[in-house]
Amino acid sequence: MDFASIGGLILAVFCLVVGVISAGLGPAQIIDPASMFITLGGSMATVAISNPLSMTLGIWGIYKKIFEIPKFDVKAKIVQIVSFSEKARRDGLLALEDDMEQLDDPFMKKALQLVVDGTDPEIVRNVMEIDLDAMEERHSKQRGWFDSLAALAPAFGMLGTLIGLVGMLGNLGGDATLIGKGMAAALITTLYGSLIANVFAIPTASKLKGRTQEESIVKQVMIEGTLSIQAGDNPRIVQEKLASYLEPQLRKELAQESDV
Repeated sequence: MDFASIGGLILAVFCLVVGVISAGLGPAQIIDPASMFITLGGSMATVAISNPLSMTLGIWGIYKKIFEIPKFDVKAKIVQIVSFSEKARRDGLLALEDDMEQLDDPFMKKALQLVVDGTDPEIVRNVMEIDLDAMEERHSKQRGWFDSLAALAPAFGMLGTLIGLVGMLGNLGGDATLIGKGMAAALITTLYGSLIANVFAIPTASKLKGRTQEESIVKQVMIEGTLSIQAGDNPRIVQEKLASYLEPQLRKELAQESDV
């Protein structure tokens, strides 16, 4: 589990609860079913309008990804590619066929298969980059669901506030306590809209974007590494080239652990 996501969410809720208590407010003053219905229900409905139904129905599965530890180990992938490079230089590209059967990464397996089949390097790059672009576009659409929610929830919060203000203005000249309650109820919808956007939607979209970037880097490493294997580059050159994708500390670790 990703404790940064879990811990951050818990801390955000904790800070909000402590803030509410410190302000001297009670649950009855914050929880308003009508405001929740307008803000949450309205924003979710309009997000569903702007996205495919299948995505909306499966959004919980996408959301859960922010709590999972990604399996993107760039350094381990570089080590694997360098070992393939050594074997290819020693025994030829066809010797990699046995290794391909054991790969559980479809992207890497596809790239190596193209190379072993003798495909032109430019075609290999084009095919794999199309695959990479398709993945990024797919992730962008999933992330767009949360971006839409981040934009629409505050808007529905303001809409609920306007509805509350209409009711409040209708009581002008009457009981002053009703006017105060009407103003409080009107402002709560704005609170809910901001809460949905800033605690749920925006952080989720940002986290998913980071995960996509991490996966893209791994796939770029696979593309460049596979093309280097096809070109017959020296394993040390392959490692140095791919190490450019790593952070400085990981580069040092890779150099210390390397046998090439």
